[in-house]
Amino acid sequence: MIVALALGLALGIQAFLIKPYQIPSGSMEPTLDIGQRVLVNRFIYHFSSPEIGDIVVFHPPKGADNDQCGSAKPPGSSCPTETPERSDQNFIKRIVAGPGDTLSVKHGHPVVNGVVKSNEPYINPCPTCTLPKQITIPPGHYFMMGDNRGSSDDSRIWGPVPQSWFIGKAFATYWPPKRVGFL
Repeated sequence: MIVALALGLALGIQAFLIKPYQIPSGSMEPTLDIGQRVLVNRFIYHFSSPEIGDIVVFHPPKGADNDQCGSAKPPGSSCPTETPERSDQNFIKRIVAGPGDTLSVKHGHPVVNGVVKSNEPYINPCPTCTLPKQITIPPGHYFMMGDNRGSSDDSRIWGPVPQSWFIGKAFATYWPPKRVGFL
């Protein structure tokens, strides 16, 4: 009986509260390394809105693994809209712009509402990552970028992500031991 209760409690916590995830690629380096493990708060966005700078686990648009955009992508611009269906995969990226923001990218830094977000000590810079044409983030959507800007497939390729596709906010790392801490 105690084992069944403990198992039920563990499964309930993972299903609704906190879930562990393993980092599958180098797109979030140097913040998160390949194989590093994070804990994700699955309920926080039921009580508060996502914020610029949050690291989020989410379902990308279907076709993200094939670099598909949901609409015609103007040359020199980010993808303005996602494909209409979500993928079953899980991605982890940082929110760089939210609903109603205008966005372009200059030397790997987001330019949000005309302001270059150059104070990003957590990124791997990318002087060649430039998308000069602006897009406007649709209502209820967020623009996601990896911290390893030159090696990240993200919203620049497949468009903004609806908040309804978010799984949760990464808030701590628990493996490997030398990288344990809060994000």
